[in-house]
Amino acid sequence: MRESLVLCAALFLSTVAVIELHAAPKTRFDETTQTCRYLDDGPLEWESRPWGQGGKLFQERCKSCHSQGNSKGAPFLWVESKNSEAWNRVFTEKYPACAKDGSWGQMTMEEQMRLNDYLYRWAKNSQDLNDSC
Repeated sequence: MRESLVLCAALFLSTVAVIELHAAPKTRFDETTQTCRYLDDGPLEWESRPWGQGGKLFQERCKSCHSQGNSKGAPFLWVESKNSEAWNRVFTEKYPACAKDGSWGQMTMEEQMRLNDYLYRWAKNSQDLNDSC
């Protein structure tokens, strides 16, 4: 019985240690608003995950056109299509055709920032501590 408790405690502590060591960006500087966004704590920690508003926006708004084999001619995109800095450029410079044709106009500025938070956090190099603030 005692060995089981010790084993359970060791397993719990090692799991906590692995979770704490997960490398991911903790902050993202938003050039559009000139603010620092804290992604590892508070509401943005949840909202920048696949099940938060950022992940949902990517699935609902972006993947509706940027899916594989789409009929709209939009390039296929996934979260790791770009690194964190490149995703920031997409939102700062608004250079994609969908940003210029008004598709982004359906999103509020806050939704655009949440989408950018999600893409920045899970981008190609997201296992690096690529904090930008």
